[in-house]
Amino acid sequence: MIAAERVGALLLAAGESRRFGAADKLLAELRGQPLVRHVAERLAGLGFGARIAVCSDDRVAALLDDSGFHVLRNDAPGRGLSHSLALGIGALPETVDAALICLGDMPNVAATHVGALLARFDPAHAPIVASDRAGQPMPPALFGRSSFADLRARTGDRGARDLLATAARVPAAAGWLADIDTPADLARAVTLDDAD
Repeated sequence: MIAAERVGALLLAAGESRRFGAADKLLAELRGQPLVRHVAERLAGLGFGARIAVCSDDRVAALLDDSGFHVLRNDAPGRGLSHSLALGIGALPETVDAALICLGDMPNVAATHVGALLARFDPAHAPIVASDRAGQPMPPALFGRSSFADLRARTGDRGARDLLATAARVPAAAGWLADIDTPADLARAVTLDDAD
């Protein structure tokens, strides 16, 4: 297990939203607020030692101004998810021993699930811990410092998919891990009661 104050929360919010249409999907409203605010507010209340958001849209960055996140600008979102990942990992302070990678289009991730990821982490035996949806490893995922150099060296839009294949896994309800890629996804997004 790792304490939240030894973890840097990294919110990746610089995608190009190609499948969503003309608008940036992170600005789309769900339950009365933009998608990216759901994720940021959930993470802000969990006591992480650092919080960094990587954005490419000034409007998304503005939504995070008062969220307690240090906002980094990704001026080349076309370079793929890996570029945002490298920027964020490179900005983490030496005081953190792991990074929790979260995506801005996953508004339903429960605080209890994040807690389970932290509880499963072990730098010697489980240095990477992924969420599991129907047998597939995915974000949010926790990466120990031993992975940081590898994460910074990645290129393209696959992010750390191959590393996730080796991860310890924490199952979650499908609704918790639903990501919003299209307007249809937004229309069927579930409302979850996560009171903790």
